[in-house]
Amino acid sequence: MLLELRYWVFATLFMVHCLMLADATSHGAKECQIPRLVEATAEQLQDGLKKGCFDSVDLAYTARISEIDGQFGTILELNPDALSIAKQLDRERKQGHIRGPLHGLPVLLKDMIGTKDNMQTAAGSWALVGAKVPADSTVAAKLRENGLVILGKTSMSEWANFRSVNSSNGWNARRGYTFGAYYPDQDPNGSSSGSAVAVDLGLSTFALGTETSGSILLPSERNNIVGIKPTVGLTSRYMVIPLSERQDTIGPLARTVKDAAMLLQAIAGPDDKDNYTLASPFAAKLPDYLAACKVSGLQGKRIGIPRNVIDYLGPADAPIVSAFENAVTIIRAAGATVVDNANFTAYSDFYGSLKPAIVVAADFSTNIKSYLKNLEQNPNNIYSLEDIRNFTQHSALEDYPSRDTGLWDQTIALGMNNTSPSFWSLYQQTLYYGGEGGLFGALSRDKLDAVILPTLVGFDIPAVVGTPGITVPLGAYPDGTPVEYNTRGDLIQRAPGIPFGISFLGQKWSEEELIGMAYAFEQQTLVRNKLKRSLKVDS
Repeated sequence: MLLELRYWVFATLFMVHCLMLADATSHGAKECQIPRLVEATAEQLQDGLKKGCFDSVDLAYTARISEIDGQFGTILELNPDALSIAKQLDRERKQGHIRGPLHGLPVLLKDMIGTKDNMQTAAGSWALVGAKVPADSTVAAKLRENGLVILGKTSMSEWANFRSVNSSNGWNARRGYTFGAYYPDQDPNGSSSGSAVAVDLGLSTFALGTETSGSILLPSERNNIVGIKPTVGLTSRYMVIPLSERQDTIGPLARTVKDAAMLLQAIAGPDDKDNYTLASPFAAKLPDYLAACKVSGLQGKRIGIPRNVIDYLGPADAPIVSAFENAVTIIRAAGATVVDNANFTAYSDFYGSLKPAIVVAADFSTNIKSYLKNLEQNPNNIYSLEDIRNFTQHSALEDYPSRDTGLWDQTIALGMNNTSPSFWSLYQQTLYYGGEGGLFGALSRDKLDAVILPTLVGFDIPAVVGTPGITVPLGAYPDGTPVEYNTRGDLIQRAPGIPFGISFLGQKWSEEELIGMAYAFEQQTLVRNKLKRSLKVDS
């Protein structure tokens, strides 16, 4: 009760301040509209900035974060320079210098994304606390160039869920647990969990996450927001802590498709420091992702449903299947042709195979060495996976052995890196699972523009072939849903009110088309505004 009172006092003061600013600067200008922070869009906030209703310093939500984040654990650290950056951007605005449509808006970064400033980049682990990157990551540099205020680093599943076989989504040694807001002790899903929950709560306009296999799409769906997993190579991974060069990608998390599209526009593009981006067909000019947000985005599209993938959902997820069928009806009514049984023919083989996991493990053992050797400072002398494991097993702060190092143990025992003689054949088989036997085969056979799947089963095949996906809110588990804990028994992964999403998946570099489809579906349904959190966080 005291927490709610203190929060509402802050919210009221913020509103009064905004109204005073509006009155002082109006001179016939339109009346200021103060958006609710949990639903505020980039366009609404930018409109308020232009009118002088508030400034970028007001949008550095440090007070809001300090008030409510103790319940959720989304922020690892705030940027000590955020307010000075916001003040500088406010000065630029007054001088008529606007860096772009996101000028002065706040953004949070997952603790994998390097920043050469007074913040850590440590993957949630103490092993890299005190380490210094030699430069901003390319995506962080692009955010600064576009005038965004980097508020801080978000909590995450430690090492992007590549450490333990018995840990919890959203847990890391630096912060502890992250919780979703829709049920007490809610599993936020991983590993960009802090980014997803923070955006849902309105602690920032949007955030960046990373995905190797599901780490943007899954926490986005579980926290009732939009997540875009870009094609591998659309966004640079330079100075981002790696897992797999073949699967890692950096993408936006936001409350609306439009906001996610605007942030993608700011961070996408070729980068000489990441040779995967040099394969992009957009070297000369990026598509206009915001312009792709049209209510007609589904008209004339051919969209397939891989039924054999949906069959892997169990009885507990019957509400997801029911909501998905309703979505199919909406998509048809919006002008799309739906092709049923556009199946992933090798999905059963993929589902039981260890080969995709071995590819990621081999990449990690190689890629992490390259990252570590380029650090400007490395106080714990971490230079290899073996060093990381040794530190973790001998640090009281890392909750070992309660949370094991099973994935690292298996990777080291495997003795394979991505230059090993046996690696290439494993990788080619994995590509087949996602290619002819998976997404590419389905798209080609039925001449599809996209496929749709419940996000819970829609992330893994795009991961292995590096293709894009967008998740949009679809619904939530209904009243009466049995409460189900994760395997560790410390977080609740199914319960009444916990959200789920639908994913639009397509060919490499098809983000523009997918954004159009996702936006059209979002506008037809507006699910996000209908779901209720278990704790009061509104403003």
